[in-house]
Amino acid sequence: MGQETANQRPVTTFETPLSNLDFDPRVDLQSRNMAEAQGDISIRGGTFENTGVQVGSATLLDPQTGHYTTELPIAPEMLGEPKVLTGTENALRGFNASVGTVSYSWKEITKGGSLTIGGGDHNLNFQRIHHALTGFYGNSNDWTWGAEIEGSRSESDGTIPYGDHSFDRTSGRIQLLGPDSQTDLFAGYQDKFYGWPGMYTANTERKETEDYQTQLYYLNHRQSYDEDSTWEASLFHRIVNDHYILKRDIPLWVIGSTQWAGYHETEISGLAFSGKHFVNENLAINYITQFSSDKIDTFTEYNGTRYKGLDRGDFTSRDYFKLSLLPEYSIEKTANERLTLQAGATFDDTNRNSSEVSPIFRITRQKTMDNSYSETYLGYSQSSQVVGYTAVGGNDSGGVFRGNHNLGRETSKTIELGHFIKTDTWKLDSNIFYRWDNDLTDWTYFLGDVNRTANPVDTKTFGFELVASRKWGKFEAIASYSYLKKKEDYKKPDFVGSFYALNYPEHRLTLGAMWDPLDSLQIRVDNEWREQRKNEIRTGPDSAFNSHLAASYYPAMFNDLELFLAYDKPWDEDFQDIPGTPGRGDQFSLGATYSW
Repeated sequence: MGQETANQRPVTTFETPLSNLDFDPRVDLQSRNMAEAQGDISIRGGTFENTGVQVGSATLLDPQTGHYTTELPIAPEMLGEPKVLTGTENALRGFNASVGTVSYSWKEITKGGSLTIGGGDHNLNFQRIHHALTGFYGNSNDWTWGAEIEGSRSESDGTIPYGDHSFDRTSGRIQLLGPDSQTDLFAGYQDKFYGWPGMYTANTERKETEDYQTQLYYLNHRQSYDEDSTWEASLFHRIVNDHYILKRDIPLWVIGSTQWAGYHETEISGLAFSGKHFVNENLAINYITQFSSDKIDTFTEYNGTRYKGLDRGDFTSRDYFKLSLLPEYSIEKTANERLTLQAGATFDDTNRNSSEVSPIFRITRQKTMDNSYSETYLGYSQSSQVVGYTAVGGNDSGGVFRGNHNLGRETSKTIELGHFIKTDTWKLDSNIFYRWDNDLTDWTYFLGDVNRTANPVDTKTFGFELVASRKWGKFEAIASYSYLKKKEDYKKPDFVGSFYALNYPEHRLTLGAMWDPLDSLQIRVDNEWREQRKNEIRTGPDSAFNSHLAASYYPAMFNDLELFLAYDKPWDEDFQDIPGTPGRGDQFSLGATYSW
């Protein structure tokens, strides 16, 4: 009962760390084209730029815009199941992400590999190979080494016209594993091209495209000591080259055309150090610190002439620093009951913005029985962040994406009450929260003008979340319900609507199931129903029902062979994840995987 969705493999391309998060009850994935093309992660009604993605100890920011935060050229076999950090956990471990963080750990390498070949309608075809080796290091059986490499590619004409894609990814790592440590050295490269009508502008007459290349280099070390104490260090460097075209169907060389393109190269490096040190059996200190430095090179091209891009603000580079300290004191009330009090603070700063000190407080009651574990907690926390160059460095006097050079630091305060219980066959996770966001950056539109404009907003969000799963022999079900309600203040009389901060489900239900009717057959299904807040630019319905159906057959005469088929959006749903931007169409695919 570790995963939160029934399906792990996508229907429309090869698997990425982002795959099937659109059915994960803990996040709201708002995609352009498929999720693996460009997916914005929203948590608890926040925006894509309020969400961080963490690998090891380090959060990988995208300095241009949060749209590219999820670009991780990492094979999913290399990462653990995603953890969604909110409230006090996000305040402690998150970095420049005021609402939530999706966190991944580096997995131990397992010897073996697989080859996948598949295709589907809309001229979809995809191929993938992954291979890993392990062995003993030196003369000790306590030390092992590992190496793995992966290559994936896919292409299709897309589920709607002008929704084609072509993806390639190559990733690899080496690992040294000791009795109390794990060290990983990783390198990955990803090349992606995809198109979508009205991708960012909500104008379907604009056949927009994205073409970008992502490089990621990562060194991570995790160490245990003194029985329960641990520390982890992460060092990374990330480069994204992006070429965005507003109208693919109008060549640059046509005289009198209205072609517009943007070119951006962003680089960000970071070093993070985190851990938990036990002073004694009752007192421990949680800590994490990260330093990151970024820069952007950018320009736009209009009818063949180059102009300034996202460098119209005060800077094109920025240094970030965060330090979190959270001491905790635990006492055993009984042999199976423990009470933990945490109280600490974080310090956030950049060389371009004011600094911020934020408190963290949480009290937790843990109880362990013969076959169950439960946890009840009450927490209060504050987080803060600054926004990317598209918002703070873009043209503030006109254009399709209008920046705001006066945007400052955002703060988010959250109070939450939660309860979690897990047994051998079922688990239940529930929480209720209230969040105050001050000076949150949103992309808005005004009376008579639907072009995006970056503006600050104050919001108050009330939410309730419930996630449950249950196993009955060869059948497992996962269900969830969430409720969100917001009050907002944009402080502008001509404000009409929001593309992101007010684009959230007021009610959302998910239901997933995995069934093994035979030893050789597995059936998986994910479903989601939502009632979205009304939006003036959304041309389709405000409610949606979506499904992902899949089945795998393992023929007895061929060891380690899987034959699979999948169907995404079988009900021909036309819901717009982002207001004014068409949702993806239905996709059928099938294929085979041979493992060794």
